[in-house]
Formats: sequence, structure tokens, C-alpha cells
Amino acid sequence: MRPACTGADRVAGSRDLVSVTTSARLHFGFLDPSGRGTRPFGSFGLAIDRPQTRLSLRRGSEFRVSGVPCERAEPYLRSIAPSFGLAASYHLHLDEVIPAHAGLGSGTQLALAIGSAVATLEGLPLDLDEIAARLDRGKRSGIGIGTFGQGGAVLDGGPGPGKLPPVLARVPFPRAWRVLLIFDPAETGVHGAEEAAAFATLPDFPESETADLTRRVLLGALPALAEEDFKAFCDQVGYLQKRMGAYFAPMQGGAYVSAGVAAVLSGLSAYGVTGLGQSSWGPTGFAFAPSEEEGQRLLTVVHGMAGGAKLRFELAQGRNEPAIIEAR
Repeated sequence: MRPACTGADRVAGSRDLVSVTTSARLHFGFLDPSGRGTRPFGSFGLAIDRPQTRLSLRRGSEFRVSGVPCERAEPYLRSIAPSFGLAASYHLHLDEVIPAHAGLGSGTQLALAIGSAVATLEGLPLDLDEIAARLDRGKRSGIGIGTFGQGGAVLDGGPGPGKLPPVLARVPFPRAWRVLLIFDPAETGVHGAEEAAAFATLPDFPESETADLTRRVLLGALPALAEEDFKAFCDQVGYLQKRMGAYFAPMQGGAYVSAGVAAVLSGLSAYGVTGLGQSSWGPTGFAFAPSEEEGQRLLTVVHGMAGGAKLRFELAQGRNEPAIIEAR
């Protein structure tokens, strides 16, 4: 990690406004979900092009946050600026924010967007690991940091002693493929103190299963992406999801947090879809389609599977580019 930025690193007065656009990520699962193995956790995930977080930052006479409501934004802003040794105040405007506690990595994307905006506005070196560490993000999973900085499908190696998880591999997501997103606005995933308690009480995960999942991702899912082998990729992600669902079921009331999302995923499985699951702690579900045409077909099909649940569906693409940071 780079040393803390100081006033000497600044390019004073060169920027008046910085805008940042980033988007959600899917978290497919951990290689060691207990976090107690030789190398704890280890995550596999994907940047997708929606939902998005879009914000802009300028200097102001006081700290102020405007735009869409988001309770985490101002604490991040008030924390990161002094940590860089900056005495200035800022006006942060939020045009759009990824839904919180939906399994889409909203907190990390917001933290990195705000930290990147401050660093860019003040001409400071931009180090995503440093920003994440200052704002207490990425301690278990490096997927959010990796997708913000690179996009694509990302595998991290889990955290080391005093270090954030390193990105081990990054593979572009095929542009023709689509991701069906299944939202349940009435539910939230496990988070905060409840999440910490969950990891503290869950049983050890067998090393043999960690080895099997590692092989499946490294020698199965990632090569399938590189070769655009849709079936092989879906088979491996589907298997990983089944293992995560079974392991976390005691803490989330079943394989999936949302009964409505579970019903849709069950219906899609019966329809023949194998690449599906829940992102992180949910409740957001996902399913892969090999083309826009098939994605639109799935969109039509799932509306009849939701039952009485008030779910929302969108068709997304993989995002193979980093977050957009624009200064003017």
C-alpha cells in the first residue's frame, strides 16, 4: 500500500469538479466461506453495468450532500478528506446510488467513488486499496475494488495478514452474454453486526471443498469465460452457488434470502437455466443468458414466476471497463 498522501502531492487549483460513475457487482461466492482456512475467503465475482452509482464533487464552504438520499455518503466524505490531511470542505451530489444491502456491493462502490473523487479533485495519487482501507472496505472480499478498478470477472486471493485481498485474475465477460437481475425491494441481505456474527458462528469449511472450488473456478469458470463457453461457465457458477447456499442457509433462512427470488430461481432452474443464484447475502438474484434475445425471453418468462411477490427484473450486461472518473 502506498504511504499517505500529503499536501506536497497536490496539483492545486487544477480541477473544479470531479464526476464518478461506477456500477454494481455480482458476488458469486467464496472459495473458503468460513474464513478460517490457510488462505481465508477468496472471492469470485463480476462487474455489471447496472444499477449504477453516479456522483459529482466540488469544493464548498461546508460539507454538504445533496441528491438522492444515502445515509453512508456523508460519513465517507467526512472521513476520507481529513485522512488525506485535507482541511477543505466539499459539496457531494448524488445522482444515483446502487441499492444498499441488496448484495450488489453498494457500500464499496460508494466509498471508492467518493474517495476517488476527493483524490482526483485535489490532485492526489489515486490508490484504490488505500482508499478502501481508509474507509474500512474490502476486508473480506476484493471483488468490489477489483471491479471498480478493472471491470470484468474477477478472482481475488483473500486477505493476507494486514493486507487487502489481491486480484489474482481478471477476464472480460463476453459482450453477447446477458445477466437477468431479480430484485426484491421488500428484503435486505445480512449486513453489519449481523454479518459479523454470521461469520463468527458458521462452521469451518472443509479444506477439500475449498480445493475443489478453487479448481472449478481456476480451471473451469475462468477458462470458460476466456473461450466464451457459456454452458461450462454456467455449470461452474451454478455449482459454486449451490455450495454457498447450503453453507449460509442457517444464517439466511435457506439457500436464498427472499422467498420470491427463490421461487423465480426455482422456476428458471426447471426451465433449464443452470447459471443462476444469489449475489452475496442477497436478496438480489441473477441468471445468465447467452444472448440479448434469450435474455429478453427470460425476462418474459420470469414475470409469471414471481407469484404474489412484488419483484423487479432488469437485463444487464457485464462491465469490462473500470469506473469512469472525469475531472474538469
